[in-house]
Parts: sequence; C-alpha cells; structure tokens
Amino acid sequence: MVDSKFQRRTMFHAAAFMAGSTFAARSPAELAQQATPSVIREQKIASVKTFLLRHRLERPFGVSVSVPLDTTREALLVRIKTDSGLVGWGETSPINGTRATIDSQLGPNLIGQNPIEHRRLWRSMWGANFGNALAVGAVDIALNDLRGKILNVSVAELFGGRLRDRVPVYASGMNYLDGKEPEDHFPEEAAAFARQGFRAMKMRLGRYAVSREKKIAAAVRAAVGPDVMLMVDGNAGYTMESAVRMGHVLKDLDFEMFEEPMPQSPKYAAYEELRRRLPLSLAAGEAVDSRASAKELIDRRVMDIIQPDVSLCGGIGEALFIAEMAALSGIRCFPHCWGSDILIAATVHLVSLLPDPHWGYPTDTPLLELDQSENPWRNGLAKGTFPLEDGMIRVPTGPGLGIEVDEDTVRKYAV
Repeated sequence: MVDSKFQRRTMFHAAAFMAGSTFAARSPAELAQQATPSVIREQKIASVKTFLLRHRLERPFGVSVSVPLDTTREALLVRIKTDSGLVGWGETSPINGTRATIDSQLGPNLIGQNPIEHRRLWRSMWGANFGNALAVGAVDIALNDLRGKILNVSVAELFGGRLRDRVPVYASGMNYLDGKEPEDHFPEEAAAFARQGFRAMKMRLGRYAVSREKKIAAAVRAAVGPDVMLMVDGNAGYTMESAVRMGHVLKDLDFEMFEEPMPQSPKYAAYEELRRRLPLSLAAGEAVDSRASAKELIDRRVMDIIQPDVSLCGGIGEALFIAEMAALSGIRCFPHCWGSDILIAATVHLVSLLPDPHWGYPTDTPLLELDQSENPWRNGLAKGTFPLEDGMIRVPTGPGLGIEVDEDTVRKYAV
C-alpha cells in the first residue's frame, strides 16, 4: 500500500505545478514543505558564517587533568544559508585553527554550490584543509541539516532511516568543582540524576590517588543502587599500573566501562596492553579524526567501545562509517557528545541509526552521552529541546536536525 502521506505530498506538488507557482514566490517555510526537483536544483549556498560562543562559568569545573579548572566554556557554531533563505547549523570545538579553516577555506569554497550535492562537497572539504576534521565535522552537520530541510526529511532519514524512535541516554557529569570535594558532591549528584530518570551515568576520576577515589566510586554506587549503569571517564589521569588497579576497583563495583584512563597521544599508545589487563570494558576513540585513524585503532584492538564524535571526526556520515566498521570487529559504539543542542541533535540522529550489536533482545543498545555540567546552550540554544522520558530522548522527526536554533541566543553569547 502506498503511504497516504506520500500520496498527499505528491498530489500537492502536482497541484502547485499545475497552478504555475514559481520558485521565487515561495517562502523558505514553503520550500521546506515543497521539495520538488526544480527547487532542489535551484538551491545555492549564499553564505557560511561562524560564531564563537563563550560563557563564563558560575563555578569553575573540570576533569582529572584540568589544571587549573576551567572558568569559561566555548563552542564554535556554523550557519549555512541558501539564496532562498533556508538555514543549516553545525557545531564543533573552537581549537586547532578550526574557525579560520572554515572562514578562509571551506566556507568560500561552498559559496554558489548546491547543498544537495553532499557527497561531492564532503570530499572536496577534506582535500582543501589537510585533514582538519573539526572544521569538516561542523560544516558537515550544517550541510546535513540544510539538505534535510530542502528535502523535507530528517537527518536520520537522509542516512537510511532510524532504527529506533527513542535513544537511551546517560548523564555525563560528576566533574571536579572549585571549592567542593568530590566525596561531598559526587554521590549527591548521582542520586539527583537517578531521581531525574537517568538509568545510566558517568563520573570523572583520576585527579587523586586510587586509594581515595575508590571510596568515591563506592559512595556513588551506594547512592544509586545496583540497577543504574555506572561508567568512569579517566580523562588521561592514570598510568598503566594505576589504571589497572582502578579498573579492578570498578569491576568489583559493577561499573560498565572505563573511558580513556591513559593519554590519547600519541595514537593511544599502549592501549592494547591496557585493554588486555583491564577486567572491564575499555572505551576510547573520541579523538579519532577520520575513518582511517579509527581503522588503525580498531585493527590494533585498543578498545572494547569506540567513541567517535560527529563534530570531531568529520561529520555524521563519517561517524556512522566508523561505528559500522567497528561493529565488524565486535566493538560497540557509544558516541562522544559534549556540546550544545546542535551537537546533541546530530548525535541523537546518529545513535538512532546504530544497530544493536546482535539479533536477540537488545541488552547493549548504543547510548547517547548527555552532558549535565554548566551549559547555557543545552535546552537553551534550540527552541525544540530534548526532554528525558523514562531514561530516553525522542529522536526529532522534523526536517534536518529537527530543531530551531534561537539566533538571539547565538548573538547573546557570540564573541
């Protein structure tokens, strides 16, 4: 049976054509509803603009290696506009000259191009910047948001259709705070997450000795009980021996995974040995900057769970490629996500596309990381937010990312 919604859309397009409606007479909102072949052909990129957002934190915070603790938070946004007024948004981290790469190279090269020709544009972006995956990632998210709006489909539909309508999430919090000891606030914060409905959560460890922090981990487990999935991000704060000792503590407390306890650079050195010696799953790979670097790590078996970030590895399609490649080696994927509503939306779509690792009952469904630290651009930058429902977030179904960015908020924080 032909879908009635599809029939109605087809009839509407035919009626519009018969009535002699013109491309110039239609508003951007109407364009998003009438993705006729002629409209698709006529779309051209008119501008590419970056926005550096900065927020001064009310209380400095950080991870194990944040010395001193962070006092500000930043994000780099990209807005791509077509000559018809349609807009796509992307995001990445404002490091490694990424803004200059977009402003001086990628952006100018996109002007006049048709955003629907995504595969050609994506390939050309890699060639123009000597592998700045952060720049490509931000622009890729914006292009996918834009072409989804042109075609009137969600990002998940652009990549073949979501496998689930809701994605399970974990609260990413329990950072080190200025003026507070982790023993005092980690258990309280974990209990608060559980009351909010989170069924999984991640804490930071590695700033202090194993003898001290094993008591903190035990207190967090006691605060949430046995049924909440717990994870630790070591943030490169451990040596091989201390990571292994902490790993055994976490295993005894029934933690699910230990994320990047040793330094990432160079190329996750010695992680093969760390994975062999750890008694629980080792997560790594948030620093992968392409499918090529991810393949090297997968071939070396440096992790049990890979964590590509769509804003850091080259975009949504690249992260999906990495996840599928990892699955061939029996490696799970929990994508890294630490940003605004734009990055959250892009990652929600990615997680909706990832299959469960086996054909049985889904006990290892991919999880979305949902940062809970001080962040004015989470549930504040986009007019469509992501409410937690029974430990899950519903996948947006609107065109593109499915969110509407509040440009007043962008201007408020832009520097």
